[in-house]
Amino acid sequence: MIKLLKRELTALVNDPWQLALVSYIPLLSVIGLWLLFSAGLPRQLPVAVVDLDQSQVSRTLARQLQANPVTRPISYVDVASAVKAMQQAEVYALLVLPHGFKRDLLTGERPIIDIRYNSQFLLVGKLLSSQLQTSMAAGLQPLALTKQLAKGIPKKQAIINLSPIRHQTSALFNLNSNYVGFLVPPVLIALLQLLAMLVFANSLNRELRWNSVSQWQARGIWKGIMAKIVFYTPILLLHGGFILALIYVYLSIPNAGSMGLLLFCQAMMLLAIWLIVLLVFFMLKDSTRVISFCTAMFAPAFAFMGVTFPTHEMPAIAQWWRAIMPTSHYIEAHIAIVSYGQGLSVILPKQLSYWGYLLLLIPIAFLVRKGFELDAESLENFSKKES
Repeated sequence: MIKLLKRELTALVNDPWQLALVSYIPLLSVIGLWLLFSAGLPRQLPVAVVDLDQSQVSRTLARQLQANPVTRPISYVDVASAVKAMQQAEVYALLVLPHGFKRDLLTGERPIIDIRYNSQFLLVGKLLSSQLQTSMAAGLQPLALTKQLAKGIPKKQAIINLSPIRHQTSALFNLNSNYVGFLVPPVLIALLQLLAMLVFANSLNRELRWNSVSQWQARGIWKGIMAKIVFYTPILLLHGGFILALIYVYLSIPNAGSMGLLLFCQAMMLLAIWLIVLLVFFMLKDSTRVISFCTAMFAPAFAFMGVTFPTHEMPAIAQWWRAIMPTSHYIEAHIAIVSYGQGLSVILPKQLSYWGYLLLLIPIAFLVRKGFELDAESLENFSKKES
């Protein structure tokens, strides 16, 4: 085994692409993706404001939007130009304050504030929808209180009339609605899976590219496979540990569980990835097709994690695809550890979901036994040299 591990080390040093995959490419990719979400929350999102009333009340509401750190109001003279700006993605939402807005409020009418948002930008749209409604409610409350006082209602009773029920809304497990804690972990785990696939597939493909299959078979394919697993698993776990340290140590995102337990779950995920890549490699036995097939399989992993869309609402074929993805099994344990602080006694049974990947050993063993089409004489000559 030591001889085979030295062989893997020598091959790594002599392969610039593989060396890049296990060194600086993961680091640059992780840091680059983190920088995309480093703001934590979207700020100063452009919102079109069409003030058709031009009254003191309507201008107060516009200033209320200006005070909201999430929104950046931009004035438009008419609805048509504001709609055009939204269609061109210059603004993400539209607010229309109608003619006679102040008059209707003072005379007891119920004017309609037209709020539109671009739902193509799902998270941004929903964030703006809630922020616009909150800002409008906060801006209109002083006027409503003034009307109550003008009717001779005591101030305390007027406040009760405006808010008869006191409510408290608590955001659990992500108190500040921080996008870093919500999106970055699953995005980086999906990246780790993709990098792990590329590293292992490239290591297997090297036997084809360097015409070293005969040497590999002479030493024993299963021994060679184990050497690759033993060699590359700690390297990928090191990158997985870097991701966890970046998120939960450097960025201080709350973590209720154990970092060691998260690394254990990552190791289980990596073993599942190795088995899938092995099956594809021995099925196709072509370096280009192996990379293409595995990339097509693993690239959309983030969408199947169930973080941004509930998995039970997915169609059956999508749920089957999700069951194939090792990251889908890992993310459930990740959330249970980080958010709920669950320990080994609870997490270990969850890892039994990986048992299905062991069934891949049956077709892999059959394909390994079938082997490669090699020149028997070259294989025999190499065996004599080894002996």
